[in-house]
Amino acid sequence: MDISFEQLKSMVVFAQVIEQGSLSAAAKHLGLSRAVVSYHLKKLEEQLEVKLLNRSTRSINLTEAGQAYYERCRIIAEQASVAKQQIENFKNEPIGLLKITCPVNIGLQMVVPALNEFKRIYPKIGLDVMLTDEVVNIMKEGIDLAIRGAPLPDSGLQAIKLATLETCLCGAPDYFLQYGRPTKPADLAEHQWVIYKLTSGVLTLKKGSRSFSIATKGSISTNNAAARTAFVEDGHGLARIPKYDARPKIKAGTLETVLDDYLFSDINVYGVFPPGTANAKKLRLLLNFLKEYFTRQISNKLP
Repeated sequence: MDISFEQLKSMVVFAQVIEQGSLSAAAKHLGLSRAVVSYHLKKLEEQLEVKLLNRSTRSINLTEAGQAYYERCRIIAEQASVAKQQIENFKNEPIGLLKITCPVNIGLQMVVPALNEFKRIYPKIGLDVMLTDEVVNIMKEGIDLAIRGAPLPDSGLQAIKLATLETCLCGAPDYFLQYGRPTKPADLAEHQWVIYKLTSGVLTLKKGSRSFSIATKGSISTNNAAARTAFVEDGHGLARIPKYDARPKIKAGTLETVLDDYLFSDINVYGVFPPGTANAKKLRLLLNFLKEYFTRQISNKLP
């Protein structure tokens, strides 16, 4: 037999009458009038064609059929309460799964350390992390957050800037021994470059009010930032590298910077997410945490 929404409501009312011990107490608990509670009980008995309660002015007692029916109604009422509590947990507590994608290099060096700390603070939030230099279809893959170097304004997605990363121009000591060190922007056109395919092939430098644009060329190109840095370390050419990536290599002596008195384009790091999801508490917590974490790390470690 099909059950209507009205009958489901009557079943919950019936269960509460038994739980509370009287129609008046059930009415107060449910925020209904006593007449409405009585109506639901009468309607339920009419629909079932069986007597559920023996009522007197002072007490109510379950019939045998009423006892069996109450057990089922109680389970339904409890499950409804559990379902409501789960929704409240999602709204009020940081729980659930977050699916995240980001480029490999920044993922390993900045995002994963941030997520390690985030997970310790919010242990009930699960993390599914995909490291890839390919641009993932967020909507198709069910991704909650993508870390990207551009907001993709024409994609229909939402974006928030998480960090601004300074960059520097680097080469290996062996490369400079063989090809010399550039001392001015014009020298750069004569040098070999390790090309990072996810950025423009034109390098922009600034000094004061003057701006310079250099077309880069080289025999090695890659779509992976870590591979780019490795090729530069091995002496295959120059590259503009984020300072967070270059710093440990400079300290180890495998990279050196040039033209330090010039400014190079910064890299803006964005959190990109599906429209309408920014108010989800777990995502909002992560976005705020990443902004704070990146600011702290950059201010503490970058020269």
